[in-house]
Formats: sequence, C-alpha cells, structure tokens
Amino acid sequence: MSALGVRIDAARLKFRDQWLFKDIACELPAGSWTCLLGRSGCGKSSLLRLIAGLPLPETSHIAITTDDGQPLAGRVAWMAQQDFLLPWRRVIDNVVLGPSLRGKIRRSDIERGEALLESVGLADKRHQWPAALSGGQRQRIALARTLFESAPLIMMDEPFSALDAITRLELHELAARLLASRTVLLVTHDPFEALRLADQMLIFQGHPAHLERLGPPPGERPRDPADPRLNAWQAQLLHYLRHEPVAEAGDEVF
Repeated sequence: MSALGVRIDAARLKFRDQWLFKDIACELPAGSWTCLLGRSGCGKSSLLRLIAGLPLPETSHIAITTDDGQPLAGRVAWMAQQDFLLPWRRVIDNVVLGPSLRGKIRRSDIERGEALLESVGLADKRHQWPAALSGGQRQRIALARTLFESAPLIMMDEPFSALDAITRLELHELAARLLASRTVLLVTHDPFEALRLADQMLIFQGHPAHLERLGPPPGERPRDPADPRLNAWQAQLLHYLRHEPVAEAGDEVF
C-alpha cells in the first residue's frame, strides 16, 4: 500500500451559534504520524469527524486534497477510545466485521483476519468472546480490525487512554510497527504519548480555535520512554498547553 498525503484547508465548525474553529489548515504528510492536542471541548474529535466525512452540524465546511488527486472518501479507517467490539461475535468475527457488514465474508477474509490476530499476539484468542478479554487485549483486537480495512489514512481518537501505563507503552510500539505504511492522525490528551509517537504535533489554541504546529523531539518513533530528553520536552509541552502562548496559525513553535 502506498502512503497517502492529505492536505486540509478551510475547515470550520459552528456549534450552538459559536464557532468551535475557523479556517483550520494543516498537512498530514504521507506515512507520518500527526498528534492532535488541546483542551477538552476545543474541537479535536470534531475535526476528525469532519475529515472522515461523518455527520456534524450543518454549519461546517472542509476542503481536502490528497497527493494522488483521488477523493478521500472510502479510504479512512477509525479507531476510537472504546473498542466497540460486538459482544455477540467471537474475536475473529469482530476482526472481519467490515466485509460482514458489506454483505459477504470470504475464506480469504478469515485467513487475513487470523494473520492480523497473529500480528497483534492474539491468534490463540480468535474463538473467544470479547467479555473474556482484558482491556489491552480488546484494544489489540480493535487495532487488528482497523488494519483489516487496508485504509491509507487512520484516524485514532484517544485509543490508548483507558489502558494501564505499561499496556499503553506496549500498544504504542505495536501500533507504530503495524501502521508504518499508513498516514495516522491521532487525538490524544497525553503529551508524553504525543512526544513518543508524533512526527508533528498540532495544537488547538484560542477561541475559536486555530492550529499551531510543534516539531517532534529527536529520534525515531516510538521514542524510548526512558530517554531523559522526553521529560524535558514534556515539561515544555505542558507549559505550552497550559498557558496558550500567542502564535500565528501554522507556525512551528518548538
């Protein structure tokens, strides 16, 4: 699969007569991870929904350009904070949910789903029910289901936030490896997570919100959590998020 670059322009959204954000513009370079941060309620998840073409209030607009010139519709996969596994479907049937909903599951779909379960370390759980699994295992299955769709753009809305610290670090490494050929836009409230995973960080600031771009720390992702430089960057990023410094939209401030 070829990596897909995406350009966002003129994104705006009004909610209850208030502009949540206006004239948002950004680039998602092909094969990169972009982490989207900002205070709760600033519009991060709404921007993801707008990019993905999901329903939003009527007063909204976005212009999307892809680097291959083709429409983005049908080339987006979504991974949410909740795993949304269907409790009445076994693990393998949750992984191949997409073709099931589209009408027919082929033997090749099952084989591919089993291979993805192998890649997330859960091949032995393929016939279990979701209720028998831990939170970390359920998110691994949600990741396998996301991968099954073969979408070049992956939208992730806080998919690791409900996990314990060690499981979260493990899922960072697994997702970074398995999504190496995809373009990823990740919403997170965790500055350390962004610093581990991002090629670029986009920060929602102001009212209505605009985007400010922050460059990543040195090193390849996922960055070593024991690297003392990450702690220094985290302190700087937390200060930045708390104090909302004034910058021009789109400026790189780190």
